[in-house]
Amino acid sequence: MADDAPVKLRSSDQETFEVEEAVALQSTTIKNLIEDSGKDAPIPLPNVTAKILAKVIEYCKYHVEAESTEGGGEGANPKSDEDVKAWDTDFVKVDQGTLFELILAANFLNIKSLLDLTCLTVANMIKGKTPEEIRKTFSIVNDFTPEEEEEVRRENQWAFE
Repeated sequence: MADDAPVKLRSSDQETFEVEEAVALQSTTIKNLIEDSGKDAPIPLPNVTAKILAKVIEYCKYHVEAESTEGGGEGANPKSDEDVKAWDTDFVKVDQGTLFELILAANFLNIKSLLDLTCLTVANMIKGKTPEEIRKTFSIVNDFTPEEEEEVRRENQWAFE
């Protein structure tokens, strides 16, 4: 399966991307589709737009390169764990809409490291905030009446201590 032919990926908006097989295989979903159907025809990814697929490919390429330089192969510039963490931190500095689309794409494509990174980013956005601050951060409308909210706070007092 490791021939040098590129893998073609087709986004939901019908844009086709050619990537190295090692990059495509970062996704368990794509790996399974290649094993089942081969890679002669473009692999359709109906849940991922071109904009988000380009970001996912960027992430996967960087991580494949980072892994391949760890062995110190010919002409390789080794990427330290700190370099990778710094790159990952910059990678997720995107608007909320893009971040949530990356989470959905990482989940659909089954790229655990990307899913972990994006979910951790959202968790860090929530950490230490009050419910009101979280609502404001994520533009969530509070649909509780004051009485309902008080009841929830009473029932879950332990969470507010």
